[in-house]
Amino acid sequence: MAGSTVSSQQNAEYQKQMQIEQAQIRQRMARIGRKILVLSGKGGVGKSTVAVNLAISLSLAGKRTGLLDIDIHGPSVPKILNLEGKMVGGMPDAILPVELNANLKVMSIGFLLSSATDAVIWRGPRKYHMIKQFLKDVEWGELDYLIIDSPPGTGDEPLAIIQLLETADGAVVVTTPQEVALSDVRRGITFCRSLDLPVLGVLENMSGFVCPTCGQRTDIFKSGGGESMAASMDVPFLGRIPIDPQIVEACDSGQPYVDKYRQSQAAQAFSEAVIRLVGTHSESVMTTGQKGDQ
Repeated sequence: MAGSTVSSQQNAEYQKQMQIEQAQIRQRMARIGRKILVLSGKGGVGKSTVAVNLAISLSLAGKRTGLLDIDIHGPSVPKILNLEGKMVGGMPDAILPVELNANLKVMSIGFLLSSATDAVIWRGPRKYHMIKQFLKDVEWGELDYLIIDSPPGTGDEPLAIIQLLETADGAVVVTTPQEVALSDVRRGITFCRSLDLPVLGVLENMSGFVCPTCGQRTDIFKSGGGESMAASMDVPFLGRIPIDPQIVEACDSGQPYVDKYRQSQAAQAFSEAVIRLVGTHSESVMTTGQKGDQ
């Protein structure tokens, strides 16, 4: 009987602590306008590249933006943004994210590792705790957007972030055109619907290659599969991002693609996708992109 009483007390204390922490998350998230997840049902579709360039596009448009990388086992955002080796700041009661520019703050477990080659060997509960800390303890401040780069699939990380956020605005689902990727994306859309998370749109990445010399287009991975799938699943289609070797160059060098190559077809496709996604902010996004090329 005594053991049962102790167990009940411990459970009550645990539940009370959980309520306190969730209230802290709500308080921080209340200062953020829109919270958008970038998801994919399958790895290798360029999801992190999309998340980074979406965040960069918004920040260039003057939107106060946060980029949260919750890929615990494979954090690639620090590399893509040339932030490897950067350290987060600290306050008595908060963690300060890394600031890329005046309008973009970034947080990733990559900033907490002693080396870029360190492996994070964690089970679900520790990953859940880390994601909770990103939301509860990171001082994001006032933001217009928080873009969240989630690892592929429908496992611990996307489930944890959706449940902890409680009121995320929705998800952008990234795919490539071939059927092997589309079948997994369909599961991702079903996952979102099961958790009452709106699907803001599907983005088809690696959609054709346009030769920079002759201009001829080659559909290496087919084309149009993402749009057809979006129509069949009754979700918006945000556009197609063509293959561009300069995207790889930009990611490897840590120079944001949409900023460095604004006149390219892929950068224009990113801009159009952002317009479809953010709606009323479309004019400022386009104006910023055009000014940078003058």
